[in-house]
Formats: sequence, C-alpha cells, structure tokens
Amino acid sequence: MEQSTLSRSILKLERSIGMPIFERSRAGVTMTLAGSAFIRGSKPMVASADKLVAMMRAAGQGRAGGLMLGHNSPVSAGNLRATLMSWREAHPDVEVECVEADRSVLLAGLDTGEIDIAILMGVAGHDGFRCETLWSERILAALPALHPLADRDVVHWTDLRGERFLLTVADPGPEMRDMLLGRLSVSGAKPDIRMHQSSRETILSVLGGSSGVSIVCEGSIGAHYPEVVYRPIHGEQGPALTGYSGCWSDDNSNPALRRFLGFIKARYALSFDFASRLQ
Repeated sequence: MEQSTLSRSILKLERSIGMPIFERSRAGVTMTLAGSAFIRGSKPMVASADKLVAMMRAAGQGRAGGLMLGHNSPVSAGNLRATLMSWREAHPDVEVECVEADRSVLLAGLDTGEIDIAILMGVAGHDGFRCETLWSERILAALPALHPLADRDVVHWTDLRGERFLLTVADPGPEMRDMLLGRLSVSGAKPDIRMHQSSRETILSVLGGSSGVSIVCEGSIGAHYPEVVYRPIHGEQGPALTGYSGCWSDDNSNPALRRFLGFIKARYALSFDFASRLQ
C-alpha cells in the first residue's frame, strides 16, 4: 500500500472512532494511549473475521460444513466404513453425521433435505432421486460355532438348503429374504425364513444358542458375537455379492455433497457424472 493511501485510511479510521490513534510530530509517529487500547481490542476481531472468511470459503468449496449420510446396513466393516474413515481423514473440517434407518425413512429424509445422500444395500432406483451403483460386497452366512458348516472355509448356497433362517424385518432383512427366496427356492419349495421384530444385533446375539442360521452383508462382520462365526457364501459363479447404491437429490446444493460424490467417484473409479446436476 502506498504511504499516502495508508495515511488517508488511518485518518478515516480516526474520524470514525472519534479520537486519534497516533500522535504525529517532527520526532515521528507514536501511538496514543487510546490508540494502544484500540489496537489491542481490534486484533482479535480482525483475526476472527479472517477466520470466518476462511471458514465460509472452505464451506463453499465443500472442505468444511456438514454432511448428513443415511444408510440401511451396518458399518462395522466393509466399504462404507472404509470410505467414511478415509473421508474423515482427508476432510477433518466436514462434520459427517450418519443415520441408520429403513429405506423408506431415508428416502423421506432425502425428499425433505434432512439427508444429503443415502447409501442403500441393493440396486436402487427411485423416482425423483439420482441413484448410482457404488460398489459390491460379499454375503456371508452367520452360523452357530457348533454348526456342521462352521468348520468350512466357505459354504455354498446348496449347503444352506433345509436350514432355518432368522432375519429381522428391518433393513436389510427384506433384501436378504428376497435373496434367499431367489437362491434356495426349488420346485415350488421355499426356504424356511423367520422374520423377527428383533434388531439385527439381537438375532446375532442369540444365534449361538439357537438352531437357526442367518445371512449378513460384509459390513456386519466387524462386530463379534459369542459362539457365532461368519463364512463366505459361494454360488456357481463364485462369491455371493450384493450391490450398494448412492441416492441423492439433484436439487441439493450442499458443496460438501459435491465433494463427497467426487471422493467416492475417484476412490472406486466410477464413471457417473454429477457436477452439472448440482450447480
């Protein structure tokens, strides 16, 4: 800044506050007592203003702010947990809040704007929302430790015929039920599936002492339950897999959502386009 410009700015400030900040003489320029107090008080204000501007700029670029993420499957292991951990490490200033609920609740949250993105087990396609396939994960059998199949490294769908399956009515229980019906129904005979009002955690907690088995997604196996083991399920084409989809509203302008979508796209080498729809 030029000397003349600086002098005019100081004079304008002194007129604004009604008292001199500096005393000017032939010996030079010294600060007045009032000026010293003013400078001490103004420094924190200027620093706070600079910090606020930096925060607003970061929020506008999706490097700060908040992101509300909904999911209908566990996150004790698997790709969703790994994605969230990596995202938080790379974007510590973006506060991520997770909501686990049934699909219908999450979609309602997307509609009202309370949820930025819902990551749903299974192939998703819902009117009014953008839905893209993100990744696939293995399906595993949850078995009592004393079950005959527990000694195997993997089990096949055919090994599970005749078993009693215990599932929860909450998500992702219905997805698992449909998978069992598609894989194990033979000549009109359907598998024995018992849908319970209990939570997924309750079913797995008592599984070790029951005569039934269950199936879970890979995101469940980070949690351990007494006398329960997990074994990968294989079919004719190899490991049994289920897909995961991300759903969001094109009208959502949260910059953190745009950055999160870009993060997922790069992490899993996906090809969907989102930038033009979130302007």
